[in-house]
Amino acid sequence: MRLELGKRARCSDGAARELVDLVVDADSSRVTHLVVQPENDPEAARLVPLDLAEVGANDEISLRCTTQELEEMSLVHEHALLRAGERAEKEDGWDVGARDMQVIPDYSPAPFAGDLASEVIVSYDRVPTGEIELRHASAIYSADQHHLGSVDGVVVDADGLISHLLLERGHLWWKREISIPAAAIAELSTDMVTLGVKKGELGAFPSVPD
Repeated sequence: MRLELGKRARCSDGAARELVDLVVDADSSRVTHLVVQPENDPEAARLVPLDLAEVGANDEISLRCTTQELEEMSLVHEHALLRAGERAEKEDGWDVGARDMQVIPDYSPAPFAGDLASEVIVSYDRVPTGEIELRHASAIYSADQHHLGSVDGVVVDADGLISHLLLERGHLWWKREISIPAAAIAELSTDMVTLGVKKGELGAFPSVPD
């Protein structure tokens, strides 16, 4: 099954969602959950077990659940106001997945004016303990430490094991997708994939213009 980020996922009652992230057991390279959300509404993103997903019509992902059942599944996004250098606390059974930070400048008058980044707002995703999260912004690096592009999705087999990683490479006016076999993946971590091949070896893998 092809799990391309940004594709439409549809509930059994017809409600549409968007596939935005993938949750993966990095040790086994098995996708365990999909993160889906209504269009442009990340606060409503839900964690859907991969077992409920299958290939749908018109290149969509079909979810074997109703909208009501989907809304009973775990919310993904959380926010925390932290001091600079502080980490979000983990909940039992959950790890911190992809995250973004927004610095809150401190405009206090002297002598405190030098501390311009005393607090940050951290927006992060909750993922099951021991698992990692990949999103469209997740970077892919070669074995010789070149940034190659970003994650466009994965292809999984019947057991959810990743058979191919989809790499989006290029710019706004020129893009192509490269299909990289799982054997060429050296490491999966939250927001980053490291390959076991060098940049110059990418040409050996099939690519499709976007």
